[in-house]
Amino acid sequence: MYPEERRQAMGQLVQSRGRVSVQELAETFDVTTETVRRDLSLLEKSRVVRKVHGGAVRAASLSVMESRLDERDRVRAAEKEMIARAAFMLLPEEGGTVLIDAGSTTGRLIEMFPHDRRLTVFTHGVSIAARLASLPHIDLHLLPGKVRRTTQAAVGAATIEAIQRLQVDVCFLGTDAVSPARGFSTPDPDEALVKTAIVQSARHRVVLADSGKFGGDATVAFAELGEVDTLVTEAESDVLPRSLLSQLGVELLVAAAAS
Repeated sequence: MYPEERRQAMGQLVQSRGRVSVQELAETFDVTTETVRRDLSLLEKSRVVRKVHGGAVRAASLSVMESRLDERDRVRAAEKEMIARAAFMLLPEEGGTVLIDAGSTTGRLIEMFPHDRRLTVFTHGVSIAARLASLPHIDLHLLPGKVRRTTQAAVGAATIEAIQRLQVDVCFLGTDAVSPARGFSTPDPDEALVKTAIVQSARHRVVLADSGKFGGDATVAFAELGEVDTLVTEAESDVLPRSLLSQLGVELLVAAAAS
């Protein structure tokens, strides 16, 4: 686990429990107590937790820490590359319509877009739109809304209203966590509402998630497991067994490493 991922998980654990000791955090994340104290100091500066004697408690105005988009893109980059290559196979044929969620893994998919297939693409991700804008065979539509600086995603009533008017062939979504109990989740309530609208707008719904997100909980659920059609990842996990997903009607697509 990368330090950024560990700190985010620590913040979420303190949020869910209200108070966690330094010793418990050290055992949970298999690090030293000194590392835990350094992590808690950084979380406190971000107003995610409040340090107390022997541990940390939920901050008075706690919001789950989110990584900046550029920071996320560097985490598990090889895995995201594999996932994007596998997801490429799910793009619609010539003349198809696609809705792409903002995010670092969905952003990798943009690099895989074919240069000989005309597609109509909708997105609320500013960075994704910027990378697609130069492709002459893409009919690009940037959805309206207030842009969050952290994820460069448009959110709000205008974004949701625009998505609700759509019916696309395929949507590609990112997620911060996925678990059998809560399905897919993300830290920000506004982004969760947009993701829910995206799920409801597509005939075929695809989630891209590296296996490091399996078993996590990012506060705000936006879809149950059975509400998507395909989950693309780079490795199978006992946390989300293929048999469970199959029972729910979800196809598990495991990306193969490039030869």
